[in-house]
Amino acid sequence: MPQRSSSGSSRGRSGGSSRSGNSGSSRKRGGKKRYGDLASQKVERAMHEYKRGQLKSGRSGKRVKSRDQAIAIGLSEARRKGGKVPSRSRSSRGGSRSHHRAA
Repeated sequence: MPQRSSSGSSRGRSGGSSRSGNSGSSRKRGGKKRYGDLASQKVERAMHEYKRGQLKSGRSGKRVKSRDQAIAIGLSEARRKGGKVPSRSRSSRGGSRSHHRAA
């Protein structure tokens, strides 16, 4: 049987980060941007307020505590202003379910 060396081999790991350095040059989906400039501006502003503890949710007025919620607020503001933002996924829409199982 071949012996394995106990030295710390880094098999399967890359030296750099997992993200590619060229932002957007090797895009999928036919080279189209998924989010427009307005969306990135709104998300950037929302994250700025979130990091300083000043971002509040719309209806209740409570402080936003999660990063994901801050991003969602920025994207929804961009949607309302007519920016290029993909529609919300069906799973994140929530609300009442119209399909009931017949038992």
